Amino acid sequence: MSFFSTSILEDIEARSEQSAALIDLQSGQVAFVIPIKSFQFKRTLMQEHFNENYMESEKYPKATFKGQLHNLDRDALAKGQSQQVQVEGDLFIHGVTKRVQVQGALELQKGNLLVHAFFSVAPADYGIEIPLLVRENIARIVSIKLVASCESVSQISAAKP
Repeated sequence: MSFFSTSILEDIEARSEQSAALIDLQSGQVAFVIPIKSFQFKRTLMQEHFNENYMESEKYPKATFKGQLHNLDRDALAKGQSQQVQVEGDLFIHGVTKRVQVQGALELQKGNLLVHAFFSVAPADYGIEIPLLVRENIARIVSIKLVASCESVSQISAAKP
């Protein structure tokens, strides 16, 4: 998972490879957990400010998402076709839960479920305060990119008529 903030003064990007996900293709339930401190920045000072000043990682150590897949064609997915899906659920960041809808794509490749999603988050919506002094350095809307490969714990079966 990565996020990107672009502003007039600087671009900020961070990545985490420590997220965990559970996607039940039979029920359509989706859950993600991301340790906030797992995000790695190019500059250590940015990472320190992110954890201490904005995300308060000691107080709010994880971001989570719990939701439901919509418009999933399990038959087409089982045949190896990429599926455009919409997920609706609760995104919890910094002690605040917001209902969100995210567009994404699912694809089965060699028994692994590949997940791609791109969405935006406004830090202000989650009570993340950006001090006036650095407000021009951080975008009001941050882009989130999710790319995941999930191991299958069971075979996908076709939808029942």
